[in-house]
Amino acid sequence: MTVEITTHEELRELLGTPAPRAAAKDRPRLHERDREWLAASPFCLVATAGADGTCDVSPKGDPPGFALVLDDTTIAIPERPGNKRADGYRNILDNPHVGLIFLIPGRTDTLRINGRARLVRDAPFFDEMRVKGHRPVLAVVVEVEQIFYHCAKAFLRSELWRPETWAPDALPSRAHLIKEVEAPAVSLADLERHYGPEYARRLYV
Repeated sequence: MTVEITTHEELRELLGTPAPRAAAKDRPRLHERDREWLAASPFCLVATAGADGTCDVSPKGDPPGFALVLDDTTIAIPERPGNKRADGYRNILDNPHVGLIFLIPGRTDTLRINGRARLVRDAPFFDEMRVKGHRPVLAVVVEVEQIFYHCAKAFLRSELWRPETWAPDALPSRAHLIKEVEAPAVSLADLERHYGPEYARRLYV
């Protein structure tokens, strides 16, 4: 029998009460250590929700420090050329609330930021976000409302950073997946060429 949780009271009864330090650890402004973390992080996940409640989580990555600190309560995340779906960006236009998780490879803790986002198509700080001579397509400017460090348990349980647990060949290649799942009319040879060595050379154009 499936037993569903339907109230906040049921949830709290099951999970218990957070320790005082965990309950009070979020802050509204960047600490100097937060700035250092962002300077070292090459990757984050951006969670958004549309006006109708539908959700999206998009990965963003660039050289470490790609998320630019504008001041103690504002950061900017660059957008590079992609597939043009813009799921998360369309959500932001309807609902500015975003959740971010910044990772540092090898670290089992993460930095979480929640806030309000807006889309900027150009600004003087875009020049600071150049990579290989290319300015970003746009930037997500996030006004920080809540920031805190998240504990290591999920990464320790998953053994995410242990190379001996990695299994990149557990599934067929990207080209094979696209051929089978998304684009059966496109030839496998064309897909393999698209996702071959040239793919990495087209990241910023």
